Amino acid sequence: MKISKNNQPMHDLPAVVLDLSINGLGIIRSLKQKGIKVYAYDVFSKYKKGKTLHAQCGPCPHPIFEEDKLLDHLIKTGGNLKRKAVLFAGSDDYVFFISKFREQLTEHFLFNMPDHSLIQSVLDKRQTYNLALKHNIPTPKTFFIEHPDQLEDIIADFVFPCILKPVFSADYRKRMNKKAIIIESASQLRTLYPFYAQFGELMIQEFIPGDDHCVYEIATLFNEHMDLLGVFSSQKLQQYPPIFGSGVLVLSKRNEELINLGVSFFKTLNFVGLAHAEYKIDPRDGILKFIEINARTTVSNSLAYASGIDFSYLYYLMATGQNPSKKLNQTEGIKWVHSPRYLLGFLEKRKKGSMNFGKWIKSFAGVKSFASFRFNDPMPFIRGVISDFKYAWKSRR
Repeated sequence: MKISKNNQPMHDLPAVVLDLSINGLGIIRSLKQKGIKVYAYDVFSKYKKGKTLHAQCGPCPHPIFEEDKLLDHLIKTGGNLKRKAVLFAGSDDYVFFISKFREQLTEHFLFNMPDHSLIQSVLDKRQTYNLALKHNIPTPKTFFIEHPDQLEDIIADFVFPCILKPVFSADYRKRMNKKAIIIESASQLRTLYPFYAQFGELMIQEFIPGDDHCVYEIATLFNEHMDLLGVFSSQKLQQYPPIFGSGVLVLSKRNEELINLGVSFFKTLNFVGLAHAEYKIDPRDGILKFIEINARTTVSNSLAYASGIDFSYLYYLMATGQNPSKKLNQTEGIKWVHSPRYLLGFLEKRKKGSMNFGKWIKSFAGVKSFASFRFNDPMPFIRGVISDFKYAWKSRR
């Protein structure tokens, strides 16, 4: 990739985004604003909900259940493009797919990611936990249940409440749509474990107290020489569903301790490309405890963009060999909101008496970035509202 005569970046290579959720939508809009041609694909149900005017969109085979078909689809797509496209993954399923078939995909696409063994490790909670222990990263006490007979021994070593979680979260959520289950007592664990175990391998983890404000996130971009090109930290103000959900109100906030921990960990792992990690401050000892890591942008990536750290564009420039300038200083105090789900979370809190309408309205102060709403591209927001409220209604029933 060459730089133009006036020393401005070139945007002549297209981008292909695999994901039409909120995450993928943020990537698409960032690139579109730079004048980059974007093609976006996702499974049919997500394509119908998330298709946008800012990209040429289409459905694609499932990255887990239809691997061969998706590979053929992408090879055909790449072959029809005049030049190699920069390839983005907006979900863990697409990250794993690209990593697994990287040799075939590099013939048609440009992308940077860590070794496949590291990708496998961050998608397997057991291996992720072992990585944290190996590198002395503070993390919640965790046990993995390989056989039901281990349950009683684990119960004897645990203080309740605790958390029951899947080892492979993405695959598990397709079956149960649950990220984690709070277990209040040993008797409840004995009762619920057999039911949830039928949907996938489980782990039991220490429950860190504290509300959503205790959860912090760090996002980074490293080039192939492990030079840090971009870093951004944020604080979750509210999640939906509460405690274990995705952020629906997030604040741009620089946390030096988090940045030092996260950057050091990523460097130790040689985590090339995009990365995102979540930590939670334990109010019992004030220590940031590592929760999880992902090899992609976070759902609220448009908050980083609004705060001066445009990871999607930095990645595009890096992948096309344009040596982007480092973006290491963010604008603080900006809020990002996923308004439909934030409303659903408020309705739950109001029902429990933990939030009133006045407090909810005041929480919008500082909001400058929205997950899906745009005047020039309203349909992803409208379809998202309908989908979220339909799901909430079905869940209640």
